[in-house]
Amino acid sequence: MAEEIRPLLQQVMNEYLMAKRDPIAGHMMGSLVRNSLVSAFGRLNFIPNDRYEIKGSVGQGNWAAVPWLAIMNKDITTSTQRGYYIVYLFSEDMERLYLTLAQGVTESSRNEMARINEEIRSNLNIDPDISTDNGIELGSSTLAKKYELSAAAYILYEKELPSEETLQHDLERMINYYEQYIALSLGKIEITEEEETGKSLSLKDTVDHAYQYIKGKGFYFEETEVINLILSLKTKPFVILSGISGTGKTKIVQWFAESIGATEDNNQFTLIPVRPDWNDGSDLLGYTDIKGDFKEGPLAKVIMRAFNNPNKPYIVLLDEMNLARVEYYFSDILSVMESRTWKGGGITTSNLLTEEIAGVNLPLPSNVYIVGTVNMDETTHPFSKKVLDRANTIEFDRIQLGHLDFLYEEVQKKDPVKLNQEVLEANYLHLKDVFAEYPDLVRRVTEELVKINDVLQLIHAQVGYRVRDEICMYLAYNQQEALMDFNQAFDHCLLQKILPRIVGSDSRVSEVLNRLLEICAFEIPEDVDSTVDLTYVKYPSSTEKLLEMRRRLVDGFTSFWIS
Repeated sequence: MAEEIRPLLQQVMNEYLMAKRDPIAGHMMGSLVRNSLVSAFGRLNFIPNDRYEIKGSVGQGNWAAVPWLAIMNKDITTSTQRGYYIVYLFSEDMERLYLTLAQGVTESSRNEMARINEEIRSNLNIDPDISTDNGIELGSSTLAKKYELSAAAYILYEKELPSEETLQHDLERMINYYEQYIALSLGKIEITEEEETGKSLSLKDTVDHAYQYIKGKGFYFEETEVINLILSLKTKPFVILSGISGTGKTKIVQWFAESIGATEDNNQFTLIPVRPDWNDGSDLLGYTDIKGDFKEGPLAKVIMRAFNNPNKPYIVLLDEMNLARVEYYFSDILSVMESRTWKGGGITTSNLLTEEIAGVNLPLPSNVYIVGTVNMDETTHPFSKKVLDRANTIEFDRIQLGHLDFLYEEVQKKDPVKLNQEVLEANYLHLKDVFAEYPDLVRRVTEELVKINDVLQLIHAQVGYRVRDEICMYLAYNQQEALMDFNQAFDHCLLQKILPRIVGSDSRVSEVLNRLLEICAFEIPEDVDSTVDLTYVKYPSSTEKLLEMRRRLVDGFTSFWIS
């Protein structure tokens, strides 16, 4: 392949710093960038001259700290001050060259640039070797920093440029993505409503599909476990999965997300490993560096995508969530989550990221669902009541190594079904919303909780209005689709919203456990609790957990958690 662009780009990198020592007027470097490079790129057969305009610059009157060469579709812009286009950006020290899909920084606000960047990153299936982060490093000047923010996608070249063939191939790919986004933004691509927003299924059909999909993957989960996970997420977009390592906590979330079309490939599923040294929200949301630039954290990236794609569900898995103290790094998110309210026919919250810090005001979108996996051992931290109040805590401690029947079953593998946000989105935020449709349900739940609270007040562990309201919402969603009977559904709520609050070592804890056993089942003497049949008790799962907690109290201390 004849060399058209590589020698000229390399010449700029090799000679630009030396050229800056001389006056800019009439310098050959200006002619090289404005004329020679422009002509060379214009001769490339994949850049149609009738539709594209190419411009290069080394500055006007003074040398530019970051010289550039822009390739612009005339339908979008003919000025680098506005619109979006392809641009080569040279770093100030001439050690790096970036091929970027970027935007004009002069007439574009920071919010607008962030919106378009996220739109490009979310809607185009960009090759993995093309970066879509904010990792460009052009230099320290004000303009360099603005250029860095403007890039939605880029390819980095070091000082010694790759071959002509590689450079042209990369540019052709970038032009293809540029054209795809133009077509998308101008409405030239016909996208069916289902492709754009996902398919709608009822809650029951979603449960059936997810259960069969997970089963087809060769994993053994009971259907009620899938039902409980989905109901919990719909009730509150924050769920904790606890249990010993290896019981499938991560897998059930990953396969559920995949079953509804949320994967790492399309950025709708994100796994974030928690580090023990996290001590504030900056580790998740981002921080402002010493230069005053906001460096977005992993959760901030998800929030931006979700905000720009409100019809798609985004699932975040915080792995080993309690390796660090959850109250330290997650408190901002918990507080904002509690500010959910109805506005304009949808759900909104207070701002989680503000323009002063992140350059844009962002609430917590209602289509972001956060699941944390936790182990309870000597390396982890316990949860405060503040956290437990705000989550459904689902325990995975069922271990049946001898159960191999599912391996012999002929299970038809299910394909994922890309679902829209509607299936998981909350229909209720306040108790009055539930009461308007299910008054008898609310009264029945409240009667049960009043009895339970009378017992819990002995150790000052009674539940408040938030827990009552969320249990009513959970049971309302359950009743809508007749997924479980009342006692089975309430049993889940009791197990994951109330029992985790019980902890202690004195006689009052023992009395609380015994009195709760009478509510959940009947009086069970301690000397026969390991042989009693729980099949027909009112709340079997909660009864089993209460018996386990009572046995541990013999050693002087008990809690919900296995440690």
